[in-house]
Amino acid sequence: MTTHTVSATTAGTWTLGDRTVNRLGFGAMRLTGSAAFHQGTPSDRGRAIGVLRRAVGLGVNHIDTAAFYFSRLRSANELINAALSPYPDDLVIATKVGPARDADGEWVTPARPDQLRGQVEENLRQLGRDHLDLVNLRLMGQESISEHFGALAELRAAGLIRHLGISGARPEHLTQAQEIAPVVCVQNRYGIDTPGGDEMLRACAAHGIAFVPFFSIAGEGREAGAVRTEHDQVDAVARAHGVSPAQVRLAWTLEQGAHVLAIPGTGDPEHLVDNLAAGSLRLTAEELRLLGPAGRPAS
Repeated sequence: MTTHTVSATTAGTWTLGDRTVNRLGFGAMRLTGSAAFHQGTPSDRGRAIGVLRRAVGLGVNHIDTAAFYFSRLRSANELINAALSPYPDDLVIATKVGPARDADGEWVTPARPDQLRGQVEENLRQLGRDHLDLVNLRLMGQESISEHFGALAELRAAGLIRHLGISGARPEHLTQAQEIAPVVCVQNRYGIDTPGGDEMLRACAAHGIAFVPFFSIAGEGREAGAVRTEHDQVDAVARAHGVSPAQVRLAWTLEQGAHVLAIPGTGDPEHLVDNLAAGSLRLTAEELRLLGPAGRPAS
């Protein structure tokens, strides 16, 4: 574990609409248990609440969550509400809608446009809020998102949502959404070993939109957790700096642009501190060159 003082403020800030957030945030999915969603062992509630409070105490003011982040006995939104309500004025909680799970945790047909209000209201109830700071529409394979995003834009106009984003999207989806309402962020899978994605990274930079990668640490592990076998390049850079591979992955992510926000998630207080320490890790140009092709096609 990193022993020196760490803070989410060391990576700088960016804006989500009219809200300024530290570029190092927190993803809430892993708070609910030892494996993705309803599989595995439920988390220790007290420990999860402690991680959330410590994260905010260390400067995290951007938390990513969703109503469908739940496992047996645990709900990410409920944990956030229990840990942090009444919420700090500077805290931005981002949620996602679109995917749907039944009470048994099984994935069911994604929400139709007319069902998105119900998903937004469920997030409001669980979080104990009267509006949501940011709602990302998570795409589920549709070519056009205009009808779904239009439904969310209506909820924004009604005051239930402050800002809108999209997730799992391609550049053409961003264009479709921007024709309907302002987009403040794009949340896509992206990392050292994730092929593709640079086009959306650049599109967000051109429009001044936050780009929020997920699975930056997990890599191919995705929902299951961190990569099983680390790339030699990542290990080499980690050894050179005396840090963890996770810190290297996060530092690389933050180096991809001032508009890039990281949302590493964990239910372990030591991992939390380790992740936040990545904000002060500065990689050299040679290290960035070395890491660039790690598991990715050379450009």
